[in-house]
Amino acid sequence: MKTKIISLLLCVGMVCACNNMQKGAGIGAAGGAVLGGIIGHIAGNTAIGAAVGGAVGAGAGAIIGKKMDKAKAEAEAVKNAQVESVTDANGLDAVKVTFDSGILFATNKADLSATAKNSLAQFAQVLNNNKDMDIAIIGHTDNTGSDAINQPLSVSRANSVNNYLKSCGVSSSQIKSVEGQGSSNPVADNSTKAGRQQNRRVEVYMYASQKMIEDAQAQAN
Repeated sequence: MKTKIISLLLCVGMVCACNNMQKGAGIGAAGGAVLGGIIGHIAGNTAIGAAVGGAVGAGAGAIIGKKMDKAKAEAEAVKNAQVESVTDANGLDAVKVTFDSGILFATNKADLSATAKNSLAQFAQVLNNNKDMDIAIIGHTDNTGSDAINQPLSVSRANSVNNYLKSCGVSSSQIKSVEGQGSSNPVADNSTKAGRQQNRRVEVYMYASQKMIEDAQAQAN
C-alpha cells in the first residue's frame, strides 16, 4: 500500500513539474484523462467544465495548455490574486484564481471593499483578454457558525464578485456558473486562525470552452 501511495505522489509531482503546454499534450493523449482526473480531484475542481464528447487529442491539449499559460501569466499580475494551474473535468489545463475574502469583504459581509474592486477590475481585463475561456465562480467560508449562515453567505459573496466583474465589462455569457459551497470544501485546517482565513475565499476558474476545444482540435488536425 505504501508503495502505491509513493508511486502516485511521484507521478503527480512529475506532472506538476511540467509547464501547462507539456501537461496539455500529455493529458490530451490516450489514458491522460485518468491522470487528469487524479490531479483534478486533489485540486478539488473535478466539476469545473462540462465534459465534452470524445477524447481531446494531444495536439489540441497542447494548444489549450499554451493559451492557459498565457492567461495564467496575465492573472499573476493582478494584485491580491493567488494563481495556480489545475485541470478541468476533461483533464485539460485550466487556471484557478483565488481571492482571500479578508481582502474582498468585511467579516460576515458580502459587500466588496475598495481594495477588492481594484483587484477585480484588473482581473476583469484578464478575462476580457481571454473571451474564449469559460468562467466559474465559487464562494467558500470557514466552518465558524452554522451552515444556515455559511451557505447563503458563500453564495452572496460569489454573486458580488460575479456582478462586479460584469460591471467591468465581462460578458455574462462567459460566466457559466456562480455558486457557494459554504464550509464544505476547506483548503486548510479550520482549527487554526490562519487556516480559517485561507478557507474564507472566492475562487474563479478559467477553463476551455466548447468552442476553444473545437478550435484547438481543428488547428491540431
